Amino acid sequence: MDEAKVNAKKEAKRIIIQTIQRVGTETAVENAVTVFHIDSDEIKGRIIGREGRNIRALEAATGIEIVVDDTPEAIILSGFDPVRREIARLSLHKLVTDGRIHPARIEEVVSKTRKHIEEEILEVGKKTAIDLGIHGLHPEIIRYVGKMKYRSSYGQNLLQHSRETARLCAIMAAELGLDPKLAKRAGLLHDLGKVPDEEIELPHALYGMKIAERCKEHPEVCNAIGAHHEELEMTSLISPIVQLCDAISGARPGARREIAQSYINRIKKLEQIPYEFEGVVKTYAIQAGRELRVIVGSEKISDKDVDTLSFNIARKIQDEMTYPGQVKVTVIREKRAVHFAK
Repeated sequence: MDEAKVNAKKEAKRIIIQTIQRVGTETAVENAVTVFHIDSDEIKGRIIGREGRNIRALEAATGIEIVVDDTPEAIILSGFDPVRREIARLSLHKLVTDGRIHPARIEEVVSKTRKHIEEEILEVGKKTAIDLGIHGLHPEIIRYVGKMKYRSSYGQNLLQHSRETARLCAIMAAELGLDPKLAKRAGLLHDLGKVPDEEIELPHALYGMKIAERCKEHPEVCNAIGAHHEELEMTSLISPIVQLCDAISGARPGARREIAQSYINRIKKLEQIPYEFEGVVKTYAIQAGRELRVIVGSEKISDKDVDTLSFNIARKIQDEMTYPGQVKVTVIREKRAVHFAK
């Protein structure tokens, strides 16, 4: 049994490393703002229009905030919804190229662009399914997959992440002697719930599972979608593979990033949380906030309490903070005896 345990650990590491090595990918990151470049600052006045009527019409039609400031030869489009931002960018491009900018024309161009984007979303969904060799997807799911192109999670493009997870799942399932096609399908669809059409109260994994069930996906695929953040019990071997490959894709160096200030605030909060517990002397957030080292005083805390403390700190971080991946909490207790020989 001991030998089997040693070999199983070794084999698991080999499979994971081999899977990662076999998937080459780009490390592209996205923003929450789009910068629209213009040839000269004269165009800014035309975009604003008389008494700001053009810019108001644009903002009303697209639902995106258009920031025209002193930045030379650039206009900033700000908004949380990447599909709307893309509609605004393409509409602005058409209007500036054409030169006719007035409220009626703005509404016409935005409505045409919206139709064009909807068609493109379907095309992207179909192309992704063909590229990955996944067949028989429901039209609704194809649309959701296309929408992923315009969505990012912690700066990582969702479609790229889902494609990468699908390829990782297929390789890992093949290594383990499972069905690679089913694993690839589950990997591609695992984040379906992140691109909803309406406001939802459910966690994205459970919402994604509801969409998959509605579209008559395989029960193992539905379970893998719903269980990849452990909000459901895993019922097949495909589920842990999807969970693992999702983590591999998100934890890759350069895959995800946050705006510097929010990142600094998160690290500060992470270091503050352990001080709420008795006996904590110092805390250090290391590895870009993926690990927290907590040093406790030996006279206040016994060896027995260290385990409970590390569990309680981890639970508190889980309840109070939002972060990509996971945070490892290490509690260190050491007794030092110091005497002087005189």
